[in-house]
Amino acid sequence: MLSNSQFKLRSKLKTGVFTLCIILLISCKNNLKKDVITEGNINFKSSIKYAKGFDIQVFDTYTKLIIKSPYPGAKIKQEFILLKSNDQIKTKNQNHITIPLKKIIATSTTHIPMLELIGAENSLIGFPNTDYITSPKTSVLIKNGKIQDIGNEQSVNTEILLTLQPDAVIAFSMGNTTKMYNTINKNGIPVIYNSDWLEETPLGRAEWIKFFGALYDKNNLADSIFEEIETKYLKAKQIAKKSKYIPTILTGVLYKDKWNLPAGESFTAQLYKDANTNYLWKNSKGQGSLVLSFEAVLEKAQNADFWIGSGYYTNRKELADTNAHYTEFKAYKNKQIYTFSKKKGINGGVIYFELAAIQPHIVLQDLIKVTHPDLLPNYKPYFLEKLDEN
Repeated sequence: MLSNSQFKLRSKLKTGVFTLCIILLISCKNNLKKDVITEGNINFKSSIKYAKGFDIQVFDTYTKLIIKSPYPGAKIKQEFILLKSNDQIKTKNQNHITIPLKKIIATSTTHIPMLELIGAENSLIGFPNTDYITSPKTSVLIKNGKIQDIGNEQSVNTEILLTLQPDAVIAFSMGNTTKMYNTINKNGIPVIYNSDWLEETPLGRAEWIKFFGALYDKNNLADSIFEEIETKYLKAKQIAKKSKYIPTILTGVLYKDKWNLPAGESFTAQLYKDANTNYLWKNSKGQGSLVLSFEAVLEKAQNADFWIGSGYYTNRKELADTNAHYTEFKAYKNKQIYTFSKKKGINGGVIYFELAAIQPHIVLQDLIKVTHPDLLPNYKPYFLEKLDEN
């Protein structure tokens, strides 16, 4: 017969064994969940430091790419499971993408230099308005018939696109092309939105090279490229802080009787701030553009020290001939108008629009040289040029 103490000991052992079984059962269940593609533990924290429009999460057996803001006003986000082998894809699901991508359609010139930097330009098989591409390397591919023109970005020729059968379409949209992209998606081709232009900071925009790094299984290469850009940008920013002179900035021009200029929460406004200048619309809301009347702009910026970004005008005479009221600005009178539009590719595309997103450090240095010339005495601006007299 068991003693009272022995009986208690046996009861405790039984309870312990039962508890252990429950723990093991739960553990097995959790381990099973980890084998499912949509579950898992993140191996390390997100490497995204500045960009707010996307995220990359690396799990044990796959990577998740999250597009937080596909286009202005979007009420949805995109999530893609990136897998290194078709064997991992158990069911047909457009959100499961095999990497590295082999064939893509890109829709914005800002995608071109990022593809080239990670050595993936040969995967580009289609692009809208190929004449806008300024890169010599990609232009050769177009000339050799490797990249097909698929219409224009607002009305892509879906028939040609579907014939090309890309692994994915890297989309650029302001919201008015979603119906077209939905059609492409319904035909079995994943549409992945790239919204780098909605970023609030230049470094956030440049960080989208990591978006391409994830799609091509080149995360480490993309990270190292961005780190170099970040280092150069932050160094230039520190140099700009040395100046006690903070000039006022006007930007933009009239278009159909309305003046378009960057909103205060845009990456362009941040560039002006980092260059230690006073952008006159820095306190306005929004990441896109402001649309103002000429009178409103003249009232606020008539005495601005510099006029940066004068559209496609290449000299002061063109400005005056288009609208005599342009001559009322102090920056016009003092010949302090600068443009990004003079440097063009072989087909007439503006190089700035293609390269600036991935070279914010160069844009910042250009701005510093123009507005604080003594800080960079030996530097020659790459994008920014002064408007000629005529």
